[in-house]
Amino acid sequence: MKRQRIDYSGFRLSRINEPQFRHLKLLWGWVFYFVMYFLTENLIPPERCHVMHCALDDLIPFNEFFLIFYAGWYFLVLGFVLYYLLYDAEQFSRLQVFIIVTQVVAMAIYIIWPSRQDLRPAVFPRQNILTALMGYIYSFDTSTGVCPSLHVAYSLGILSVGLKDRFMPVWGKALLTFFVLMVCVAVCFVKQHSVLDVLAALPVCLLAEYLTFHVVFPDKTKA
Repeated sequence: MKRQRIDYSGFRLSRINEPQFRHLKLLWGWVFYFVMYFLTENLIPPERCHVMHCALDDLIPFNEFFLIFYAGWYFLVLGFVLYYLLYDAEQFSRLQVFIIVTQVVAMAIYIIWPSRQDLRPAVFPRQNILTALMGYIYSFDTSTGVCPSLHVAYSLGILSVGLKDRFMPVWGKALLTFFVLMVCVAVCFVKQHSVLDVLAALPVCLLAEYLTFHVVFPDKTKA
């Protein structure tokens, strides 16, 4: 059995509270995130931020080839959100709730306990297209607001929802698992996050997992 594309032809803003369209309200979570991202990035100076660093960070060399997974994350998030938005409202809602929980918790931490990392190389060890792209990312993506890592949190949320997706084939779940793990590793190799940021994302994801699948979407078969 294949998923059927959701029919949005009859959608009007006035109908957003109707059962077939109310999941669209979860898109407001992205508005909240981008507003808070702009505020935290521009109103919290780096000197107020705690530096995230551990001994393991020094053992991880910069490697621009991990940019493939780091940048691929944007397509991963956009692809899953759009696919479920178009084909599976329930899965879309689960993924959005998971993401919103991580966004709210992360933004609260960024405000209460702001963080930054000073791991970026002053000079790239090699010059190629990947280091050029990495330098471009460094130019607009500040090194503040890093703990917990939302790159990791979103990825684990997508993995959790994907592994529970009865329509996704086994090979698809295996490929998704590999890609998500590589993203979690990549954030350290491209020096966008400390290992501490990755570890800090884990309890945030556990909270999101519990709220998403046990509170908002409980397993009714166990009731």
